[in-house]
Amino acid sequence: MPRPSKILTKEDIVRAQTVTRSNMAAARYLHVSYNHYKKYARMYKNEDGVTLLEAHKNQSGEGIPKFAVAGNKEVPLLDLLEGRVPIEHFDPRKIKARLLSEAKLVEVCDKCGFAERRVTDQKIPVILNFKDGNKKNWHLDNLEFLCYNCSFLYAASPIEEKRAEAMEDYVRTKEDEPDWELDEHHIEHLKELGLYKEEKPGDEYISRL
Repeated sequence: MPRPSKILTKEDIVRAQTVTRSNMAAARYLHVSYNHYKKYARMYKNEDGVTLLEAHKNQSGEGIPKFAVAGNKEVPLLDLLEGRVPIEHFDPRKIKARLLSEAKLVEVCDKCGFAERRVTDQKIPVILNFKDGNKKNWHLDNLEFLCYNCSFLYAASPIEEKRAEAMEDYVRTKEDEPDWELDEHHIEHLKELGLYKEEKPGDEYISRL
C-alpha cells in the first residue's frame, strides 16, 4: 500500500525558505520532490499576495555556491546534511568520512554495538544506513551505522539478494580447474607398473572427487 503524500503547511514552506536560497534547495531541505514542494508553495501567499513559490525564485542563482569540484571541503557539513547545498554534487564516501572526522557519528553499529576492527587495515564492518530508505536525506536523525548482520536484518535498503548470492556462491573458474596432466616421470613410473595405456593416458587412475 503506497504511503500517503506528505502534507506541507505554510509554516513548513516558510521555514525551508528561511534557510535556503532557491525553491529547489527548499524542496531538498524538506526531503520532498520539487514537484511536491511546488504544489504547496503555489498554494500559499506572502503578505504582498505573491505565492511563496514566486517569492522564493532565484533564477540567477545569486548567492548559491558553484561547485567546480565534487566534495569541496570548504562547504560546512551541516549545510550538506540539512539540504542547504545540493548533496548530489558530493561524493557520499567523502561525506561519510567527514561525518566521522567531525564527530557527527560514531563508527559503531547502532543496533548491537559492534565495533571490532579488521587486523589487516583497521576497518570496522559497518554500513551507513538511511532509516527512511531515502539516500538523498542526509539529515543526522536519518543516519545510522549498522554492522553487516544488522544491516541484513534491519536496514531499509539491505544488501540485495542477488548480491548476497554472488558473495556466497563459489563459481569454478578456468584458473580453478585442477591440472591433471602427467609429467614424464609419472608416465614412466606408470609404464613400469603396467598401468599406463596410450588410449587412456593415466587419467582414469586419478580421483576427481
